[in-house]
Amino acid sequence: MKKVLFVLFTLLIVSSMLLSACGPSAEPTTAPPAETQEPSEEPVATQPPAAPEEKTVVIGFTSSLTGSQEVSSKRQVNGFLLWMNQVNEAGGITLSDGTVVKFDYKTYDDESNGERVQELYTRLISEDNADFLISPYSSGLTSAASIVAEQNGKVLITTGAADDATYKTGNTSLFQLYTPGSLYMSSTVDMLQQLDPEAKVALVYESDKFSTSVVEGIKPYLADKGFEVTLEEGYASGTTDFGPIVNKLAASGATVLLGGGHYEDGTALARTLYERQIGLKFVYLLVAPADTKFPELGDAALGIATSSQWELKATHTEEEAANLGIEWFGPTGEDFAAAYQAAYGDPPTYHVAGGYAAGLVLQKAILDADSVDPEAVKAALNAMNLMTFYGGIQFDTSEAAHGLQIAHKMVVAQWQKNDAGELVRVIIAPADVATNDPLYPVPTP
Repeated sequence: MKKVLFVLFTLLIVSSMLLSACGPSAEPTTAPPAETQEPSEEPVATQPPAAPEEKTVVIGFTSSLTGSQEVSSKRQVNGFLLWMNQVNEAGGITLSDGTVVKFDYKTYDDESNGERVQELYTRLISEDNADFLISPYSSGLTSAASIVAEQNGKVLITTGAADDATYKTGNTSLFQLYTPGSLYMSSTVDMLQQLDPEAKVALVYESDKFSTSVVEGIKPYLADKGFEVTLEEGYASGTTDFGPIVNKLAASGATVLLGGGHYEDGTALARTLYERQIGLKFVYLLVAPADTKFPELGDAALGIATSSQWELKATHTEEEAANLGIEWFGPTGEDFAAAYQAAYGDPPTYHVAGGYAAGLVLQKAILDADSVDPEAVKAALNAMNLMTFYGGIQFDTSEAAHGLQIAHKMVVAQWQKNDAGELVRVIIAPADVATNDPLYPVPTP
């Protein structure tokens, strides 16, 4: 009986185990590993574009805050500063590599003194590290500056300086914007030949470098045109008493006076000629009659003529450049004049235009060179053939006269009265740009 019970118990256990094996599987005690995903790439951080490099080019020059060149020098500097401010306010010059070029300047008062000019241009180069140079006003002061510039291999753009001789000494770093002195009076002599080929000419001039070079340049031209020179008289810089010279003029039989020098002496000579009334039919003076202050002389200014490097009434245009097949660069004469009037309250003279043009030419050379490297800029200046509102710009590149201006032409201006009786400066030659007929002979009071 016990044996039977044991067998039955054993069978029951085996059956239970079989039923348990056939039932649903138990849940695992640990969670399966999470489904793996390919790790996503972190986005590459984009770097902001590098800010363009900004380079400040320093232009060095002296100006005559005092002395005989004060009036014209201040006007020249104002013209340059107008250009510089316009370029900087417009964001500078951008080169092809993204470099932005802006401008600053360093200047000193040269006191109209040549020895001081040499000292100061040396300082501008050695202490102030000027990258480029602009000349002082006047040929004498520029000649002094040119020696220092050439010795140091610095580009010197000369404006307010017409003397030919400075460019005939083997210099390679000078670039002249004014018509050379030897050609200053040629348009006036051409006009006189049409008006009065029998005129007798007196040459009365300041004995400085500029005025002397102008007179020396015109003497052979007068001879070629058949004019008789009855008097040639130099006077010292700073002369204000012209009584003795006017006496010589009266005795010479001259009917036309060509000469002068700078502002102070020119106005004094014009005043004396008016007071003495010695019968001259025509008076041409350098520099002084080109200034807007000249009408302060009243009737003593009437009929006085001068050569001018630029006049708004005969300003150069983009159309003119196109007709000549020459590249045009820069603002119109009207825009330049309006900007100057707004900035300084006066209409611009040619001295102002020359200062502005100096900056404009440097700007174009840097653009053409695509660099501020001095040698690259010098090469661009040597290759330049350009028309601006100021006129043609091209430089002699020969060894004999490197840097001499060969494309800029003068006009002849004269003080006349308008319908309201006001003194105004008008253009009387050459004929293709003249706005008025010449006042010849000049009426006496």
